[in-house]
Formats: sequence, structure tokens, C-alpha cells
Amino acid sequence: MNGLHLIADMYRCTCTPDLLCDQGRLEKLCVDACKKAGLTPLGTYFHQFLDEKGNKAGVTGNVVLAESHLAIHTWPENCGVTLDVYVCNYSRDNSDRARQTFQAVTSALAPSEMASQEVIRGEIKAAVPVTC
Repeated sequence: MNGLHLIADMYRCTCTPDLLCDQGRLEKLCVDACKKAGLTPLGTYFHQFLDEKGNKAGVTGNVVLAESHLAIHTWPENCGVTLDVYVCNYSRDNSDRARQTFQAVTSALAPSEMASQEVIRGEIKAAVPVTC
């Protein structure tokens, strides 16, 4: 389970407002960023929220990767976004691919402020056969 987990809380995103509330645009951004970085999307699930008048509101979505996942959630009413990119580094080191994906998505959303962190998941150990 060795891997890298990138986490961001983005505030006052200055991208076009529809990027925060259009499921199709946000999904394309996330999938394209993963592919361009060399990650392998296996599938997606994005949900379009609607406000009380039936207008597009926030979006929540996941890109399932062969290497793990990208998760994103938007709050267009306050131009906020949370983003997680997690990659497994078991068969190869995907850390740079994760960082490139993370950077592409955050750059497109253009937050005025962002709190982010990198979390190393698991410990690097020599391969030892384990029976579960």
C-alpha cells in the first residue's frame, strides 16, 4: 500500500463559474489531467447537484485509476473545491504523475488560496509474502 496522497482545500477559485457546476466539464478536466500525466483511468462517477430551482449546482466526482483514484467536490456558491489524488507506488513510483495531475487540476481551478498537503501512505519495505 505504499503511495502518495495529495490533498487540497481550495478557496475563492477564479476559474469560470461553470467549471465548478458543470459535471461534464469537471469530469473532462479530471480525466484529461490523469491521462496527460500518464495515469490510467478505469472509470468515473460524477454527480451533478441541482439547486432548489433545478439549476446546476455543485459536483462531486471520482476517477478510479489503475493506480488508485482522484476525488473532487465543488461548492460553487462560495467558489470552493476539495481535491484528493492518491496513487499507489507498488509496481512503479507514480508520485510525479500524481503531482502533475494535482497541479493541472488546481491550475485550471485557479484558487486564490489553497491549503494542501502530501501524505506518504504505507511504509516502503522489501517485498515479503503475506497471507491474509
